[in-house]
Amino acid sequence: MTSNGTMAVPRVGIIGAGFMGEVHARAARAAGAEIVGIASRTLASAQATAAPLGVPAFASLDDLLAAKPDVVHVCTPNDTHAAISAQVVAAGVAVVCEKPLAASSADARALVDAAAEAGVVNTVPFVYRFHPMVREARALVQQGAIGTVLSVQASYLQDWMLLQTDANWRMSDGSSRAFADIGSHLCDLVEFVTGDRIVRLSARTRTVYAERAGLPVQNEDIAAVMVEFAGGTIGTLLVSQMAAGRKNALEFELHGAEQSVRFEQEKPEQLHVGSRAGTMVRHRDASQLTPDAARLSVVPSGHPMGYQDAFNGFVRDTYSALRGVAPEGLPTFADGLRAAVITEAVVASAGQAGAWVAVES
Repeated sequence: MTSNGTMAVPRVGIIGAGFMGEVHARAARAAGAEIVGIASRTLASAQATAAPLGVPAFASLDDLLAAKPDVVHVCTPNDTHAAISAQVVAAGVAVVCEKPLAASSADARALVDAAAEAGVVNTVPFVYRFHPMVREARALVQQGAIGTVLSVQASYLQDWMLLQTDANWRMSDGSSRAFADIGSHLCDLVEFVTGDRIVRLSARTRTVYAERAGLPVQNEDIAAVMVEFAGGTIGTLLVSQMAAGRKNALEFELHGAEQSVRFEQEKPEQLHVGSRAGTMVRHRDASQLTPDAARLSVVPSGHPMGYQDAFNGFVRDTYSALRGVAPEGLPTFADGLRAAVITEAVVASAGQAGAWVAVES
């Protein structure tokens, strides 16, 4: 802390030494934080990630907390998120928890309440919010430039589970995989940009292979969802981890009474704005963007920004919150709870052959 009580350089602990732990570590370093240590289930795995960064490695969360971090990033397997986050909150330490926040909405709600009672900063990395052109799309909606949003068409397509030989721990992780994993990002983004909430939905899911690599599959590969928003907007969402040739094809298109707007995560420098007169492609240029989009545009125009830049923006805003700032659009545990609520509605509807299910507000 500085003499006036504000935090100078955040002290960051990371638990989870896999791919996401590395992404969080890069973002923490980009934000100017001090990484006090990385913990994992084994000291060896923690050391493998910590050594290249030149930071300490720990074999347990207790050891990591003993290093006195200001914030802990939880990057462990999904079924451990709730318990680890609860322990960090109980220690009075801020938390960045990877999604899903918890395996159930009840557990997620308990974390929201616990974090509020402890008064600690809490965030969930819905990082696609931090693409500048996503913020620009949101601004167009807020300004009324596209008119009343009539319909939404959105999808998130991957192919990493395309083959029956493709197997991963996620295929036995809870009641949902594809939707909980990437559909949560899609719903968060659509609700964030429209400023509206899904109030009911009808879902069908498909599990293509009953087993993969000799192991049973306990959740879905594909989900197709019809949605209705509080303001009357209707839409469709398609989520698949078996779409050949698609890697991280997160896309949404909003059809307004005046214009449409389309964003493609694999082409994050562009925003398509359509009207009866034709379609215009807007390119990221901070001098031409609305203020919230411009502040996230940290690389000069013509130099592409991408996923890690968006992640860095999320972490930078999280650390601003540690200093008492309230950044626009920062996703919190409440947004993690929202994702859990929608996922449970999708699972419930699919279990009833696509019956319409109300989504809690």
